Amino acid sequence: MLEARDLSVSRGGVPVLTGVSFKLTTQTAMILRGPNGSGKTTLLRTLAGLQPASSGDVIVEPDTLAYAAHSDGIKATLTVTENLTFWAQTFGHDDIGAALTAFDLLALRDRAASALSAGQKRRLGLARMVVTRRPVWLLDEPTVSLDTRAVATFAHAVRAHLARGGAVLIATHIDLGFEGETLDLAPLKARPGELLGFDEAFS
Repeated sequence: MLEARDLSVSRGGVPVLTGVSFKLTTQTAMILRGPNGSGKTTLLRTLAGLQPASSGDVIVEPDTLAYAAHSDGIKATLTVTENLTFWAQTFGHDDIGAALTAFDLLALRDRAASALSAGQKRRLGLARMVVTRRPVWLLDEPTVSLDTRAVATFAHAVRAHLARGGAVLIATHIDLGFEGETLDLAPLKARPGELLGFDEAFS
C-alpha cells in the first residue's frame, strides 16, 4: 500500500534522515519511533507529498493517503457536523455517521468547534481520517491532548480501520495498546552534508 525505497529527507536544507526503506501492507500498523527532532514529522510530510524527498522513492497509488498533522485542521466557527460534512464533501460524499461514532462525537455534533475542549477538538480532527475513506492513514502524534478514555477510543478506531483492510503509519511516543511493526529512525539519522546536493548555504 505504501513503500519507501532508500528515501532521504531534509528540513530547511539540512539532512535529517537517509536510507529509509519500508513496506506498509494492508491491515498493518507501523509505529515510527525516535526522540524529538529525529525526523518523524519530516518523514510523514514527505510521504504525504507535502515536501519533496532529497533522494529515493515513495511508491503509493494516487488518492491513497490521508494525513493528520499536529494541527487539528478544523474551523472554529463551524459545528462538529459542519466540519465533518465539509471534509466529507471534499472527498465526494456526505456520510459522516461512521466518523461521529468512531470518535465518540455524537453528543457533540451540534456544538461549535470553538466550544470544544482541546481533547474534543483533537477527536474531531482525527475523525476527518474516517470521512476521507482513504486506506492509508499517516498520523503525527495523534494522541496529543487525549485523555486515557479518548486514547482507547482512538485505538479502537485504528483497529477498525485495519480490519476494513486499511493501514496506518503513526509517529508516537506512547503505547497505543495494539500490535504493530516498529520503524526506529535513530539509526537512520543523516550526518551533516551526507545528502547528495546539500547546499552549504543552509549549514
